[in-house]
Amino acid sequence: MRKISLVLSFLAFCPLLVAQQTLNNDSVIKLVKAGLSDDLIVSTVNASPGTYTTSADGLIALKSAGVSDKVVAAIVMKSSGVAPAGPASATAPVGTNPDDPTASHEAGIYIYSDSAPAGSKMTMLEPSVYSQGKSGGFLASAMTYGIAKIKMKAVLRGAHANARVSDPQPVFYFYFEEQGAGLSHSSTPFGGTSTPNEYTLLKFDVKGESRETLVGSMNAFGGSGGTDDKAVTSFTYTKLRPGVYKVMLNGALQPGEYGFISAAGSGAVVTPYGGAATTNSRVFDFGRN
Repeated sequence: MRKISLVLSFLAFCPLLVAQQTLNNDSVIKLVKAGLSDDLIVSTVNASPGTYTTSADGLIALKSAGVSDKVVAAIVMKSSGVAPAGPASATAPVGTNPDDPTASHEAGIYIYSDSAPAGSKMTMLEPSVYSQGKSGGFLASAMTYGIAKIKMKAVLRGAHANARVSDPQPVFYFYFEEQGAGLSHSSTPFGGTSTPNEYTLLKFDVKGESRETLVGSMNAFGGSGGTDDKAVTSFTYTKLRPGVYKVMLNGALQPGEYGFISAAGSGAVVTPYGGAATTNSRVFDFGRN
């Protein structure tokens, strides 16, 4: 029992002991071969000065020596000077600026503006759920013996989104729940997605007290999900750290209503003769004044 206690005490203080020296690739390999856990090695890497070789050959050598992807990622982040991220689902810790994109944030999509009167501002987009389907084109389809397409539209309640932006080319930040690709849970706001590449930014048409956009179509030869190219706003993104992405638009937004919708979320279903439905899907909506 006393021997076990001594071992546990050594492991608890190991990061403090190692922190007295500068680590390198060989040091990390020694820690791995000594049987230390990934979490303990990552903590040691984050807490200690280090000079690492992160070239392709260096990373291959680490993997060949049995170093896990988790530890390799910590080494790469340490070498790049990026501060280790806390859990992506956690809210910003006490004492940090909630309007600082580099701070930890609750999972979600945020609009970043540096033109606000009080300085920079991060505004979270609350997801809106659409479950109402609106179909059209049945008469044209009937007149053309099913050749003309029946269109399926997703409809959001309300003519305007709550979140507003005046900048014609705002910047967005995506904070996902988990830091590994494909790991976000379907019950969370992101609905099982893990990168901005799984989203499309669409412009909604205002129709009375609602907003709508095309999400699918079909004819006698089959159906498909798909958006109107004219409604799509293209963007590029940069991965800042695991689970965190900066999204930049490729062009200016015209005044109107917009929303990010995932490819998985645009699961529209159109039935041949008057039936139309959509799955419960989330849209991160906003408006440009």
